[in-house]
Amino acid sequence: MRVDFDPRTTGRDDFYRLLTAVVVPRPIAWVSTVSATGTENLAPHSFFTIASVRPPMVQFTSVGRKDTLRNVEATGEFTVCLAPEPLFEQVNATGTDFPPEHGEFEAVGIEREPSLLVKPPRVAQSPVALECRLHTTVGLGDSTVVIGEVVHAAIDPEVLVDGHPEITRMRPLARLGRNEWATTGELREIARIPYAQWTRQD
Repeated sequence: MRVDFDPRTTGRDDFYRLLTAVVVPRPIAWVSTVSATGTENLAPHSFFTIASVRPPMVQFTSVGRKDTLRNVEATGEFTVCLAPEPLFEQVNATGTDFPPEHGEFEAVGIEREPSLLVKPPRVAQSPVALECRLHTTVGLGDSTVVIGEVVHAAIDPEVLVDGHPEITRMRPLARLGRNEWATTGELREIARIPYAQWTRQD
């Protein structure tokens, strides 16, 4: 026997908490933007994934109209930085609802570095930065999906093994439900079975 939840009768916030508790773990896009007046914004977004491989695109969702969304719409650029475990408290702090004129880099004390092709800076201590130009936005209910083309990727050589980003060196954070976060934890590896090999097992 299961417990049933109807989104039509369950309150918006209650169903939001349910969704974020079961769609887990969620990678974090630590998105930096610059406002039309030059304020540098930095905020974590846990509705984040790859949208396309060729051309390379990533997407994140803004629930409501937040500074990040307004800045991306105004300038057409953003940078996604990996949220690493050692910066756990700083990542969380940039989720504070600072007024638009207060930049999170300064407020939280996060070191920045310039991006190569876009104006929004990178987080200097983040091992990975994806510089993006806006491709499109899609309004869905009370949220907006932001899709950006990755025009440059900058990766700390310390996290590369044979030229490939190594998960145990990047140490990305992930969001769970409520105020819960997750780290990489135990790793398991398994290769996909090609169909030709699968049929030979019959």
